[in-house]
Amino acid sequence: MTTKDAGRTGRRGPYAKSEERRRTILDAAHAVFAARGYRGGSLQDVADRAGMSQTSLLHYFPSKSDLLMAVLQWRDEVSGRANPAEAEESFVDAVIRTALYNEDIPGVIELYTVLCAESVTDGHPGRAYFTERFERLRRSYARRFAELAEAGRLRPGVDPGQAATSLVALWDGIQTQWLLAPDTVDVAQCLRSYFELVILPAES
Repeated sequence: MTTKDAGRTGRRGPYAKSEERRRTILDAAHAVFAARGYRGGSLQDVADRAGMSQTSLLHYFPSKSDLLMAVLQWRDEVSGRANPAEAEESFVDAVIRTALYNEDIPGVIELYTVLCAESVTDGHPGRAYFTERFERLRRSYARRFAELAEAGRLRPGVDPGQAATSLVALWDGIQTQWLLAPDTVDVAQCLRSYFELVILPAES
């Protein structure tokens, strides 16, 4: 091993440890914000759960709002792993698979639901994130519904833009009900029923 290689190897240790501490903080913040919200969960709560001092936590995330945005970004990365690997997967199948995928990740739906509702309050740092997220989803879903309309698959009278907005609202609302009654509410089946109302079956 050359001196140069040894130097590279030596740098891996501190970097890996730093990344591990950062992930520990994100996991702790995820749990705290999902349970208590951004307003109710303090940096000290996160630090205690992560097993470190608040001063150490602030070394990685300079402010509570920075930590919130990092948690939301982490949430997107985790949920994004459910994106279809094959282009042939249909819009409907991709939505259903994502819904089922999210249900199997502890705390992801809780975190999203709590912070989304809280983001409408005055001065909440997550407001822009959720506003932009909804706009992006509506545009994306509207394009997919428009493609179905062009293929003759959208039922008469269904507007792609309105169908997209309704899907976003329905999905979020069903998830909230699922959190309160997981043994009663079937998110995937409710979404399938909605799609059956607005999309015509493919010709065999």
